[in-house]
Amino acid sequence: MKKLFKSLTKFEKILWGVSLIVVLASFLSVPERDYLTLVASLVGVSALIFISKGNVVGQFLVVIFALLYSVVSVLSQYYGEMITYLFMSTPMAICAIVSWIKHPYSDGEVEVSDITKKQIATIAVSSALVTVAFYFILGALGTANLIVSTISVLTSFVASYLTFLRSPYYALGYALNDVVLIVLWILATIEDVSSFPMILCFVMFLVNDLYGFINWRRIKNRQQNNN
Repeated sequence: MKKLFKSLTKFEKILWGVSLIVVLASFLSVPERDYLTLVASLVGVSALIFISKGNVVGQFLVVIFALLYSVVSVLSQYYGEMITYLFMSTPMAICAIVSWIKHPYSDGEVEVSDITKKQIATIAVSSALVTVAFYFILGALGTANLIVSTISVLTSFVASYLTFLRSPYYALGYALNDVVLIVLWILATIEDVSSFPMILCFVMFLVNDLYGFINWRRIKNRQQNNN
């Protein structure tokens, strides 16, 4: 852990610290506090810092976050989020762990990869099938805010797939997913103010994912120049 912390730049340490403070402050700002939401949010923002470094530790934290977030989603009747994170994001994160371990670059950093036209076509077709299937599944379960939840499934699936492929564009996929989830939790907060921390959680997720895209582009350029 000490080595991991030292690997972070000054900016990354500040970003991580600010993310944790914002999440904690938002938790303390509401009278009805959900400690599970707090823990999930803290694990989530921590995971993104290490993922932005291309470090597989981030993927292990994603698995923990996905399991915690699934429970939070069920309690808010966001069954789409629960199904997405429990049965899609968690398995994809595990697959990403295997993929990242098999493709190391150096010093705990994963080898960044380009995506091929064939892979793009596969993502497009599989995403369409997953979106249609989940729309009807979530509708049958009486999922709250069905359209937004379905869009969340789509963006999360694409982002997870790109993460498995070790593409810098995974971060843009998750950034889009963050925007959708911000909307989703705003709608939840209207009904229950205790959901407010999840809004700021995903705002910080958005900031971290945008940084992740920038940093992965840097990593990719450095790796290509060194080869």
